[in-house]
Amino acid sequence: MSLPFTVSKFKCCEDTIGRRQRLAVDDTSLFTFPEKNLILNATTVKPPRPRRIILVRHGQSEGNVDEGAYTRVADPKIRLTEKGQREAEECGRRIREMIENDGADDWKVYFYVSPYLRTIETLRGLGTAFPRSRIAGVREEPRLREQDFGNFQDQEQMKIQKAVRVRYGRFFYRFPNGESAADVYDRITGFRETLRTDIDIGRFQPPGEQSPNMNLVIVSHGLTLRVFLMRWYKWTVEQFERLSNMQNGNMIVMQTGEGGRYSLLVHHTEQQMMDFGLTPEMLDDQKWQKTAKPGELNYDFLTNGPSFFTHFDDENNQRFN
Repeated sequence: MSLPFTVSKFKCCEDTIGRRQRLAVDDTSLFTFPEKNLILNATTVKPPRPRRIILVRHGQSEGNVDEGAYTRVADPKIRLTEKGQREAEECGRRIREMIENDGADDWKVYFYVSPYLRTIETLRGLGTAFPRSRIAGVREEPRLREQDFGNFQDQEQMKIQKAVRVRYGRFFYRFPNGESAADVYDRITGFRETLRTDIDIGRFQPPGEQSPNMNLVIVSHGLTLRVFLMRWYKWTVEQFERLSNMQNGNMIVMQTGEGGRYSLLVHHTEQQMMDFGLTPEMLDDQKWQKTAKPGELNYDFLTNGPSFFTHFDDENNQRFN
């Protein structure tokens, strides 16, 4: 079956910064997409993994200093304060300094950002630290949005609901007309798969220009980023409940270790991660991540948390009594 018309060229502007790229199109145009090349050519060498995945919480927002703002302004339209704008710019400078300390001359950054106004403004603040040549691209990603607390919020009701959440459990408690952290987990699972695919196919740079000195920056919200870490490292609900919120305008860095996997202990100290809420067992796993290779499994850390099987303890007690 032939088409009633032919297309000679089209413009592709996805993931570009102020610059459109022309791609030639013919009957084999689908093969220009990297996903298709990977499928068609089994011998294709996978592009290098980005050196870091940097999680950034938005700077201080109007809602952080006045919860009454949510009664007047829709959550997605809450802006940064002046302090929050400074925090974003300072965070961008710290990210650039960290990357430049590697000593590589071909480094770049690629951003994923929540579509909320305060995260977009944070992105712009971060971006002031980087010239155009260092920014590989930006993608707005709705799955990185804040936990949904409902529409315009009743301030007194929210106080009641948050108090109930503490008793019920932060992960499973669903706000009326909103989301639970478990709901956020479901959409973050979808984003994680998109991210892994982007990493595997080298979405961030054209073939021939791919470098291991790419750095991914995810600009999002406190709970969303904690859920992202939970999903990535397969932490339990109990372990999630222990985690502290990131400070506004701060970052957590997942960096490749000796084997190529991402570990929190390449950039951060054990004490910093303990302050964040990691248990000794979680720290042991992060130490393993520092040297393990992608695709390897930590068979010595089966449960990622407290034992699910208490009868083994009973057997040990009987054996030694």
